[in-house]
Amino acid sequence: MSSENNSFNPDRNLVDVFKELQQKKAEDTYMYQHGESRDSSKGNFVGGITTYFSSNRNKKIYNLYSYGKRPKIQKLNRHSTKTFSYSKLSIGIIIIILIVSLALLFISYSFTTYGLEEEVAQVPQALDFETNQNALNITQILSNNMDLGTIKETINEERDVNFPIKYQSVDNLPKGEEETIQEGTNGKNRIVAVRTYQDNQLVEENIIETTSIKDPVPQVVNIGTSEFLSKYKVHLGDIMYVVSDTSLKESADTKSRELVVIPATLDVKLLELAGDWCKVTYDEKTGYVPASALTSATVAPEMVEKARVQRILRDVKIDMPLNKRSGLAASDYKKILSGNAADTNKVFEENYQAFFEAEQKYNINGVVLAAIGIHESGWGTSQYARDRHNLFGWQAYDSNPDLALGFESYKEAIETVAKGLVLHYINPKDTEVFENQKAAGEYYQQQYGPTLEGINQKYASDKEWYKKVFNYTQMLYNRLQQ
Repeated sequence: MSSENNSFNPDRNLVDVFKELQQKKAEDTYMYQHGESRDSSKGNFVGGITTYFSSNRNKKIYNLYSYGKRPKIQKLNRHSTKTFSYSKLSIGIIIIILIVSLALLFISYSFTTYGLEEEVAQVPQALDFETNQNALNITQILSNNMDLGTIKETINEERDVNFPIKYQSVDNLPKGEEETIQEGTNGKNRIVAVRTYQDNQLVEENIIETTSIKDPVPQVVNIGTSEFLSKYKVHLGDIMYVVSDTSLKESADTKSRELVVIPATLDVKLLELAGDWCKVTYDEKTGYVPASALTSATVAPEMVEKARVQRILRDVKIDMPLNKRSGLAASDYKKILSGNAADTNKVFEENYQAFFEAEQKYNINGVVLAAIGIHESGWGTSQYARDRHNLFGWQAYDSNPDLALGFESYKEAIETVAKGLVLHYINPKDTEVFENQKAAGEYYQQQYGPTLEGINQKYASDKEWYKKVFNYTQMLYNRLQQ
């Protein structure tokens, strides 16, 4: 093989390389069998030559046609001549032997050369290999299966483990409604995975190892099953209303002890469900009422206003404290003081806002204040009311009624009397009242307290005065139900 064949050729395929290697192997096998060697520079065979060496007295013939084997020494007979008389004979014999030896060498050389040529002729040439029509193109196969755009990497990282959600049915929620009672938290895992990218895009991930670091905490969700709560659109802790006068029982049993009677339309606070009964709170008393006795603002929205008014009216009593607000809104004052046939001059109708503001500012029951004005002025028709805007006979004494004060307006009169009652009649001495002031309390009656009857003791000589004023008070309150 020449040095040109050893040079790199990028156009060669694997089949060409295999052929060259096979040819070299055949040549090396032949050389080994015949003792030849390969010239390192030319790659040609060396051998097949017989060389003779001789000495002065001994002659040895070395046959170097051994093809790499140790040279075989052929030692010729050495003849010595003892007498000169035989010299010629010896010379002749030597000549004959040399001739014979030369002849034998010639024959041996010819035979050996001929045999070498036959053997060489029998060695197949590498270029004469039969071509495999179905040969595999290894280069093409490797090229087809080697995708230079595919990259794999190993990752070792912590990952969140999503928390599970646990659902459980409960009867203290409206049917189908969900309530989370425990928030879930994610866990942590350490994972070892092999990722495969194709053209910088993640196409596959195989997790080969997972180690738990922190377990997730499940989220717990209650799912309601209560038809009752669903029907009335309420939850435990909400306000419901009794549809009629209802007994509050000590336990969920009709034979249980009665704690109190709850008036119709009043509100209760729903605490628990107990079959056909409901546990409720009413005026700081806890007991059970039949579920059928209750309704809600969703089902009966009018119950809200009815309950509010009912609670207000429930507290309207002749001995109710007057140093507390009535709880009425400005719209309530307008309602109860408007449209009264007796208010011919519309004095109270037009000043409803003044009564409401006096209540808020001085912490006095403004309805009772209006009732005193109605009683004292005859619905604003008295001379003092017309001439002096004095609806209350303020500072008018039986001995000298003309001492009654005059005011620039009804509003001024309402505010002045409200302030005077708070400072002198319905609060004990030194009671903090309004604007950091303290009550004088000189007309406050301890035995009656802050009531109409207590005011009556120093305000009017008529001993039945407080009853008459209370009648007007009830009349005004009852107008809330109209």
